[in-house]
Amino acid sequence: MAHQTDSASSSDPSDTPGAAATASATSTAAADPSALATDLREALRPLWRRLGEHRTLSMGKVGILSRLDRHGALTATVLAAHERISHQAVAGAVRELEQMGLVSRSPDPADGRRVLITLTDSGRARLDTERSAGQEWLIHAVTDELSESERATLAAAVPLLGRLDAEGTR
Repeated sequence: MAHQTDSASSSDPSDTPGAAATASATSTAAADPSALATDLREALRPLWRRLGEHRTLSMGKVGILSRLDRHGALTATVLAAHERISHQAVAGAVRELEQMGLVSRSPDPADGRRVLITLTDSGRARLDTERSAGQEWLIHAVTDELSESERATLAAAVPLLGRLDAEGTR
């Protein structure tokens, strides 16, 4: 169902079929954090699946590559803490990523007992490919399914969604 806007369409969202019910449901969910969390999870789940359809690496591996891309070389312990997964899971993923040539390991110059994990050039290229998986679908969905004002609302929500995981970015 596409929501197209044109010069003849009203800018009053209440003129849109179902807008009053949507506005009522939105205000109810906003007042009840539990309902809002449930609605958000249910709205994000199918989108996340669609975005992941064309990925070739697991979400965990993409998370590790992304973290290394943003923060540079890190230890497995730091990666585990940031990605909120066990040290053993990070070690296994890093072994696989290293076998694929996407990361490298080297002694920490500040503490030779520690090992730093670094994103390789191949890893950065693969990360770019993984990040773009599903991007064309999402661009078309945003363009075809949302009006200009709905796209503005979604754009305003993106920083708020990022804040929900602020703990994970510190």
